[in-house]
Amino acid sequence: MKAVRVGLLGFGVVGGGTVAVLTRNAHEIARRAGRGIEIVKILTRDPGKRRAQAVPEGLITTDAAMILDDPTIEVVVETMGGIEPARSYILAAIAKGKHVVTANKALIATAGNEIFAAARARGVVVAFEAAVAGGIPIIKAIREGLAGNRIRGVAGIINGTCNYILTEMREHGTEFATALAQAQELGYAEADPHFDVDGIDAAHKLTILAAIAFGIPLAFAQVHIEGIRDLESADIAYAAELGYRVKHIGIARRVSDGIELRVHPVLIPHKRLIANVDGVMNAILVSGDAVGSTLFYGPGAGAEPTGSAVVADIIDVVRTLTTDPELRVPHLAFQPDALSDGPILGMADVTTACYLRCEAEDRPGVLADITRILADLGISIEAILQKPPEPGAHTVPVILLTHGVREAQIDEAIARIAALSAVTGKIRRLRVESFA
Repeated sequence: MKAVRVGLLGFGVVGGGTVAVLTRNAHEIARRAGRGIEIVKILTRDPGKRRAQAVPEGLITTDAAMILDDPTIEVVVETMGGIEPARSYILAAIAKGKHVVTANKALIATAGNEIFAAARARGVVVAFEAAVAGGIPIIKAIREGLAGNRIRGVAGIINGTCNYILTEMREHGTEFATALAQAQELGYAEADPHFDVDGIDAAHKLTILAAIAFGIPLAFAQVHIEGIRDLESADIAYAAELGYRVKHIGIARRVSDGIELRVHPVLIPHKRLIANVDGVMNAILVSGDAVGSTLFYGPGAGAEPTGSAVVADIIDVVRTLTTDPELRVPHLAFQPDALSDGPILGMADVTTACYLRCEAEDRPGVLADITRILADLGISIEAILQKPPEPGAHTVPVILLTHGVREAQIDEAIARIAALSAVTGKIRRLRVESFA
């Protein structure tokens, strides 16, 4: 049987990793796919750039039409990143009847509904395993392996840059700016780290996970997003004293009155497995009614881990080339006409336990004033940690852990505590999740 001809859009880190995996494991891949897979054209902006993965000169082009208009190319693989021109290229490929594989989480999260609708109309596949958690096959696990479950929630460390920074802050007392600079020096963070440290990258990935977990359209605009720029090493140290570790987590959870979609720092009990995932690694918890809780762990980025996911998608596409489109696995796990626009909760309606830290004057009655505010609002305290004053200081840090409370209530409590004359500076608030 003739090899399937593939066109590759983008020859950066992920594109190079994809070529490396396909080349090195060509025989094994053909055995799995039932036929060979051959990259016949590669689009790049800089054909003269030195790359770790060498390819024959004739494969390289700077003209996307050489791939999109070639009727012999059946599968287009997009590893360019960004929204445009990737979106236009993918829609053009679909219009030509080509199947698509993409590693582009930003594109899927923000334009996936449009892309999947076009693919269904044309009877082609769009595969996107590499868009979430690099080498961890989490899309396939939820969409297929756990298809018999009603998924209750998905939560995970889905940005390796943030996880590396928080690990450095905890283990070495490093402040955020220094840890970020280290991450950039090691190549874990981009020169412009905005998407990573401000939570955008994690929110893109959570959007995709929530859609396939709950059967809802992609809803990136409704994700609550917080990054880690404002975290201080002091809070990470105080959390450790209380038995917690701070992680940057994406949470999609089904509750009685809707679905929570949120990305922010979280205190997690240090004994939980996910609390002990350090460095640039990713980990995702999936809870189903039949299977219970499962944890998926592995590299969330990198040339070959992500290339591994891209190649797995190519193999899946090759296997389905002769399959009736109506019998293929749906893009978002549920049949398109069965997707539901369930209500996405605003943060004011989310309930979590909370960590609060404030600086208060070191005199009698101040702590009583703070706890009275919480009691008046019906907020129960789990633990209090009051540190001794630094030499010459007139204020002391006061740290409180609350039991579960609606976000609107804790917002009101923070406003009232901040209004006390004995309290100075910004009140730090972090959310607490047990993941029991």
